[in-house]
Amino acid sequence: MDQSEILLKVDHLKMHFPIYGGIFKHQIGKVYAVDDVSFSIEAGRTLGLVGESGCGKTTLGRSIIRLYEPTGGKVFFKGKNILEMSRKKLLKLRPDIQMIFQDPFESLNARHTIGDILAEPFIIHKHVSFLERSQKVKKLLSQVGLPKDALNRFPHEFSGGQRQRIGIARAIALKPKIIICDEPVSALDVSIQSQIINLLLELQQNMQLTCLFIAHDLAVVKHVSDHIAVMYLGKIVEYARAEALYQNPRHPYTQALINAIPVPDPCQARKKKILAGDVPSPANPPTGCSFHTRCERATAICKTKEPSLKIIDPDKDNLHQAACHYL
Repeated sequence: MDQSEILLKVDHLKMHFPIYGGIFKHQIGKVYAVDDVSFSIEAGRTLGLVGESGCGKTTLGRSIIRLYEPTGGKVFFKGKNILEMSRKKLLKLRPDIQMIFQDPFESLNARHTIGDILAEPFIIHKHVSFLERSQKVKKLLSQVGLPKDALNRFPHEFSGGQRQRIGIARAIALKPKIIICDEPVSALDVSIQSQIINLLLELQQNMQLTCLFIAHDLAVVKHVSDHIAVMYLGKIVEYARAEALYQNPRHPYTQALINAIPVPDPCQARKKKILAGDVPSPANPPTGCSFHTRCERATAICKTKEPSLKIIDPDKDNLHQAACHYL
C-alpha cells in the first residue's frame, strides 16, 4: 500500500449527547463531547491523539467506528463514508477497522475462555474452517507472546498486561488495515507499559498497520506517533509532526501539557507552567475560544470569537496547525 495514501479521513465530526430532565424527561441540553473535529491518517502511519481526561478522545475513537452514532460530519475509509453505510455494509468493513480498549478486563467476556474469545472474530465473519480457525488462534497467541496453554484459561487468570495482549490478539485476528488504540497502556503498571508499546510497534511494522493512538501520556505518544493532534474540550487545538510539536509547541494548552512531562534528571531545574482552574463542562462550553478560561494570554476577542485551526509553520514535510488568535 502506498504510504502517502490517505487511509482514514475525519471531516467535521460531531458527537453530541442529549441531556434529559424534568418530569417528562424531555431534552434540556447537550454534552458537546466531540465538536467539529477533522484530521486524516496516511496508510502505515500513526496519529497520536492527546488531551486531559474528559476532553472527548475516547468518544472520538468510538464515533469513528460507529460504536456511537455521530451527530454530524463524515468519516472516510479508503474514500468511502462509513457513516452512510448500512449495517450489512458496515459488518463487511469491520475486519479492516478494529479497536483496542483501555480496560483489558472489561473488554473481555469473563465467561469465555481465551480460545473462544480469539475464535469469535473468525466465527462472526465466517473466514475459515474449524481446523484453520484453531491454527490461527494458536498463531495469534504466539504473535502477542502468550503460551499455547492460555487457550483453555479465563481472563481472570491473567495479569493486566497479559489481558491486554489478549485484547491486541483479538484486534489483529482478521488482519485489519487500521487499529484505534484507546489508551492501551494507561491501566497497566509502568514496567509493563513499555512491553505493550514495543509489541504494538512490532505488529505495526510486520502487518503494515495504520494506528490512531489515544493517550494522555505525552511521553508515550511521542515514542509511537508520526503526527500528534492535541484535543481540548471536544476540539483539536494543535496538530503537527511529533518532533515539531515537542520542540516548538505553539498553543498555550500544548505548552502546558509538555511542560508537565517529568524530567529524568533531578538536578535539572525547570520553571513549571501550571494551568489555573478546571476544565469547563462539555455541557456548557465557554463562548469564543474554549481554552480562554484557563489561558494567561486571553483577551476580549478570545471570549467572543472562536479561533480556527490554521497553518502557522508550513515547510516541506509538515503543516503545523494551531487554533489561537495570537499565532
